[in-house]
This record gives sequence, structure tokens and C-alpha cells, in this order.
Amino acid sequence: MKILVIDIGGSHVKVLATGQKESRKAPSGQDLTPPMMVAKVKELAGDWEYEAVSIGFPGLVGARGPMAEPVNLGEGWVGFDFREAFGCPVKILNDAAMQALGSYEGRRMLFLGLGTSVGSALITDQVIVPFEIGQLPYRDGDLEDSLGKEGLERLGQAEWQRVVEEVVPILKSAFIADYVVLGGGNGPKVDPLPEGARHGDNENAFEGGFRLWETTVVHQDQAPPQEVWRVMG
Repeated sequence: MKILVIDIGGSHVKVLATGQKESRKAPSGQDLTPPMMVAKVKELAGDWEYEAVSIGFPGLVGARGPMAEPVNLGEGWVGFDFREAFGCPVKILNDAAMQALGSYEGRRMLFLGLGTSVGSALITDQVIVPFEIGQLPYRDGDLEDSLGKEGLERLGQAEWQRVVEEVVPILKSAFIADYVVLGGGNGPKVDPLPEGARHGDNENAFEGGFRLWETTVVHQDQAPPQEVWRVMG
């Protein structure tokens, strides 16, 4: 199956299709609505072939797509018919969870996306569990206040690094994770890495989008292929 992966961010919409080596992007921003996004993507991927679409969405996602309007984009995402708009099957996943899936190397993995906010997901036994770890209380606020972009700017690199080194081992232990992946735009700024952690890469979101459509045959003569990955929540 040929897949088109769409990674929607606050500043850019990036796309990559099966068999292509270079991603393409267009500006997004606070005025970006779903019809505008679809038009941009169709223009970017106009000479690519695809049979299905994966979308990494910067917000809460449920079984029927976005559950709330994103803070840093336009309106109209909740209830929008992406399948109708693209004319093919579509799967939508929280953007941090999609990057987590692309970063996964087996066992039990905790993913932390250190960017404007703090994205997070746990993957174990082929199950993807997105959650809002940034809302956990920390100091006089929550984790997002310290680990997000504003926290980095307010605390400075040295103190922000100290917070990361303090928090990551605690979360790794609490979630019984074998390892932690630090992704997002600010993930590469963590140096040195806490024990048990490694850097991620924003480009892993594309791999996650491709993996989302992986299937396996359980009983080849009796049942159709089953989805490899299950998303909880």
C-alpha cells in the first residue's frame, strides 16, 4: 500500500509518501483550516501516488478524529471528514504519538516530545497510549510550564537541562519503561542525556505514519489481515 503521511505543525505542514526520499512542506499557522490544509497537501503531493493517508495532528485525537480545536491552528478540525476530502482511507493520530511510533524499537518505550508543549506516549505490546503528561503537577505549575518552549526560555538552557535530568528518570521508573525517547524540536538540546534516554528525530513522524498501516495475517486461510498497532484513548 502506498501511504501519504502528513505531519501538521504550528509553523509548517510536512508531507512524505511511500517511495519518496525527500519530504515537502508548506506554511501552516493560526489561520490554517482543514480545507486549506487539504488543498496545500494536494498541491505538495500532486505528482505522488498514494492509496491511504496518515495524519499527525497537534491535539487530542479520538476514534473519529480530532476531539478539540488546536490552539495554534484555525478552526473546523472537529468533525471534519478527512476521508471524503482526500478520497481514500485516512488514519489520524496525535502528532507526538505518531513520532513515538516512528521512534519505537521494541519493548516498553516512553516518548517525550519536547517542543512548544510536551507531547507524550507510551508504546508496549503493539499498543500506543497517547496521554497529556505535561499536565502533571511540578513545582508551582505543571511539567509543561518547565519542559515546554516557554519553560526553556524562562529557565535558560542550564536550568532546563537540570529539570530534564531530574524528571526523565522519575517518569521512566513510574511508567516502567525500558527506555525513553526525547523527541520534538528541543529534544536535541538535551545534552548530556539522562541514563536510559536517547534522542529522537522529528522525521520519525513519517516512519510512524507508514507503520500505522502495517498489518499481519493471523490465520491466512480464515481471516483478513489484522492491524499491528492499536491506539488506546
